[in-house]
Amino acid sequence: MRILGIDPGLRITGFGVVDLEGSELRYVASGTITTTHLGARDLPARLKVLYDGIREVAERYQPAAASVEIVFVNVNPQGTLLLGQARGACITALVSRDLPVAEYTALQMKKAVAGYGKAGKAEVQHMVMRLLKLPGLPGSDAADALGLAITHAHVGAATVRLAATATLKPNASASYKSGRHY
Repeated sequence: MRILGIDPGLRITGFGVVDLEGSELRYVASGTITTTHLGARDLPARLKVLYDGIREVAERYQPAAASVEIVFVNVNPQGTLLLGQARGACITALVSRDLPVAEYTALQMKKAVAGYGKAGKAEVQHMVMRLLKLPGLPGSDAADALGLAITHAHVGAATVRLAATATLKPNASASYKSGRHY
């Protein structure tokens, strides 16, 4: 299974592609999509670059699934809103290609990759390099994206196995007017 990981950012968005064959991970590609060449106030143009870039990556590498980092509120609420819009552009690009999208927090990714939820950027880069047998350290944004793909390779496979062994039924007490069940 080919997995595309996305580390969304308004200035720099990282992407990483890995193949999962049995329990073996294999590096396919990684890189970044940047909007730094555009004016900081031209938000629509920056979002379009991200959308088009993610669609191009998905078209080129033909992943079966994608994983995206979940954004939490930062100290700066305006920055959080902008980052959320970048994340939305990335997710929209993925679902427009009919890809299933899983979401993981930075803490979940760090724990899956480095074994410690508060691992630093350098630790994540080093572990991604070791897990994928890369000849050198990937950039920090690409390493986070590869880490998200690795996380989904491990967690997603476990979720599929768990779903196959258990039949879950909707909880009637968690029904909403819109018809959603949780």
